[in-house]
Amino acid sequence: MRIWSLHPAHLDRQGLVAGWREALLAQAVLAGRTRGYRAHPQLERFRALPDPPGAIGLYLGAIADEADSRGYRFDRTRIEHPGAISAPVGEVTTGQLAHEWAHLRAKLQARSPETWARWRDVTAPEPHPLFRVIEGPIASWEREGDLRGDG
Repeated sequence: MRIWSLHPAHLDRQGLVAGWREALLAQAVLAGRTRGYRAHPQLERFRALPDPPGAIGLYLGAIADEADSRGYRFDRTRIEHPGAISAPVGEVTTGQLAHEWAHLRAKLQARSPETWARWRDVTAPEPHPLFRVIEGPIASWEREGDLRGDG
């Protein structure tokens, strides 16, 4: 499971679709509707927020907004706690953002050269609107194995 801290605009088509699917899975986990992935480390940051179901709903909404801007139609009725992000509700460290950015750029270079070319010279990517950037290292919940095979 990869719940990107990066803005959905940075994702290629495959990453956007996978991000939607994986965030829907996270929504089910946070709602207690599935046994799988309950201990997934990436969910720690959502559980630490005052309203985890609301936060994942906001996260999904931003992905759906990006999909809309590209002419895709994601089924917003699947978002259990929809809302609009008026201000970030979580934090992401500079180290985590850089870690994810390096990983995404490598994936884009291999599978979506056009998208990679658009972001090739960007050194400071935008975070997902749910997150405010703070100085710091890679997040404690990040696991090196999490970077294999994700969207």
